[in-house]
Amino acid sequence: MAQIEKSVVVDVPVSTAYNQWTQFEEFPRFMEGVHEVRQLDDRRLYFKAEVGGNEKEWEAEIREQVPDQRIIWHATDGSENAGIVRFEPAEGGTRIRLQMSYVPESFAETVGDKLGFMSRRVQGDLDRFKEFIEERGVETGAYRETLPNEKAPGGFTRGR
Repeated sequence: MAQIEKSVVVDVPVSTAYNQWTQFEEFPRFMEGVHEVRQLDDRRLYFKAEVGGNEKEWEAEIREQVPDQRIIWHATDGSENAGIVRFEPAEGGTRIRLQMSYVPESFAETVGDKLGFMSRRVQGDLDRFKEFIEERGVETGAYRETLPNEKAPGGFTRGR
């Protein structure tokens, strides 16, 4: 499993950065290779993207979402990936910290990972997000609900 950790400081308040990040269907505007994101419900997302020269589709589930703090996700089918994005106050704005893990699925993806292609792509996505939100100065929308972690200690699923 490959791991990536990247961060960027954006010159907007934490709430603005967080609110924009929750607008998942806007990801293609600043994420390289992401062609489509559809929000299926509060927790489920559909992605269509080009990875390692191949078109891929997958669904992801938001495991936990806490306004102005973090969003945790994992793929439920398709390309295996998971991660967390954190939003922290920083001098002059907000530090966005992204940690993710994924499994390269082909020889080309494995070689590309070893050469740092995915790491540079993720940093580029963060840099483009910075440019996108700083140019606008305001978010395109917001989702402010807390989505608690569905897994209770010991791995048991909580009822709703």
